[in-house]
Amino acid sequence: MSFQIENSLGFIINRTNTRMKNNLLHHLKDYNVTPEQWAVLNRLWETEGISPKELSELTSKDQPTTVRMLSKLKKKGFIRREVNPEDGRAYLIYLTDEGRALKDKLFPLAFKALDKSIKGIDKEQIDQVKVVLNKIFDNLDR
Repeated sequence: MSFQIENSLGFIINRTNTRMKNNLLHHLKDYNVTPEQWAVLNRLWETEGISPKELSELTSKDQPTTVRMLSKLKKKGFIRREVNPEDGRAYLIYLTDEGRALKDKLFPLAFKALDKSIKGIDKEQIDQVKVVLNKIFDNLDR
């Protein structure tokens, strides 16, 4: 029995993920936002005033990576940190006005990137891929 990595599900998923991230990066480059930062901003556009720990859980990133991303987003002027009134040792993350304004600029670009990646694929096929990938994800959480 031989193993051909190019037919391996893990290889195909990783290769596709890399290409999708590079495609999104290309579309967001004028705003100096990476795909990972895009994920954090998306969560903050949904809910502000959450902790770095909550953000790391919501974006499936470890805490040190999340903290580094938050530092970069703060330097870019997209977020601000405020001391948590319930725990003075911790802080909560909020968008700045500039960070909020990015939403209307970046969403069309992200949809354009996504449209490129799913061109020629039926909605039903995309829905099925999502179901399968989420099942794989859930299987690996055990």
